[in-house]
Amino acid sequence: GAAGVRTFAVVALLGSVGMLIGGGALLAVVAFVVGLLATVAYQRSRETDPGMATEISLLLTCLLGGLAMSELELAAGVGTALALLLAARNKLHYFVRGVLTERELHDAFLFFAMALIMLPLAPDLFMGPFGAINPHSVARLVVLVIAIGVLGHIAIRSLGPRYGLPLTGFAAGFVSSTATIYIMGLRARQQPSQMASAVAGAALSSVATIIQMAVVISLIQPSLLKVFLLPLVYGGFAACVYSLFFVIQQAPDISALKNEAIQDEIQGTDLGRAFDLKSALIFAAIVSVVLILSAGLNFALGARGLMLASAISGLVDAHATAASAASLVASNKLPIPSALSAILLGLSTNTAMKAFVAIKSGGLYYATRILPGLALMITTIWLGFLLG
Repeated sequence: GAAGVRTFAVVALLGSVGMLIGGGALLAVVAFVVGLLATVAYQRSRETDPGMATEISLLLTCLLGGLAMSELELAAGVGTALALLLAARNKLHYFVRGVLTERELHDAFLFFAMALIMLPLAPDLFMGPFGAINPHSVARLVVLVIAIGVLGHIAIRSLGPRYGLPLTGFAAGFVSSTATIYIMGLRARQQPSQMASAVAGAALSSVATIIQMAVVISLIQPSLLKVFLLPLVYGGFAACVYSLFFVIQQAPDISALKNEAIQDEIQGTDLGRAFDLKSALIFAAIVSVVLILSAGLNFALGARGLMLASAISGLVDAHATAASAASLVASNKLPIPSALSAILLGLSTNTAMKAFVAIKSGGLYYATRILPGLALMITTIWLGFLLG
């Protein structure tokens, strides 16, 4: 109500003319007058519309008019963004009030605070024991894990629970594929009719592991990913095909897949939230410990020490092995062939741990359906590496 299309256009022209005639001084005077008029308009309309978006946008439009005289592309970009925000007012209000929960909004603020504050402040240099820790890389990994969790959560919220366990397993795999396989096994034991969907979700969690590993390696040492990309693609494709078989096999009991409680049953991954900060921090801690352990063993024992560290860390988290190997390559402490061998060894021991977890949680009936998929995935990765 404070200003319409013509007012905004005139204010933009006013800022431009003020900048042309009197430079920054006159533009400041013009902006002050526009701000004063916007304040008066707000005082008259605040009872019916307590928001200040229109008034502040009007002042920004005046400044954009002045900016366009020297930085046309920047002014055009900011102006377009402002117009989109104003045009999407109702949709944004609905999204914030009707779609986002309070907890999700809190998580969003926390995520942006970490991405925009913690990440830029982390020093980008190698330090600590054996010069193995780069705080900026560790912080970037934390933000990365959180971002992937957010994307998985958005996918579930956007598409709804219709896809059930397979989609849940895929999203949860970005946090912990091993934990996902464990929880899917418990569900398969408790609800035998959902066995096929649980197996599909467990298999897709391994696909998430491969995707996340590729992203982690690319962020730390892109040259390492170029050599290892095709084996990862082969393994991910094999896991996808295997999971698709069980998705098709699942009996068309749609009511079972529409149960919204499914999304909250991955206890270790906290799918009720946009991301699991604890898991992200634990992942960063594991990476840091593995970095120091790998660098120390590599310094003391050479390649044999690295292989031992990779095998041990792979039991806990395959991404930690990949991140540590990529970091050692980035700091010129390890050649690429040795790093690839370490990553493959970590993936192999991680697959063995998943097999043990599957037997423990879902019993032999569940395990006999998971183990062939795990074996197919890791075999395909090894073959892609050896034949590539």
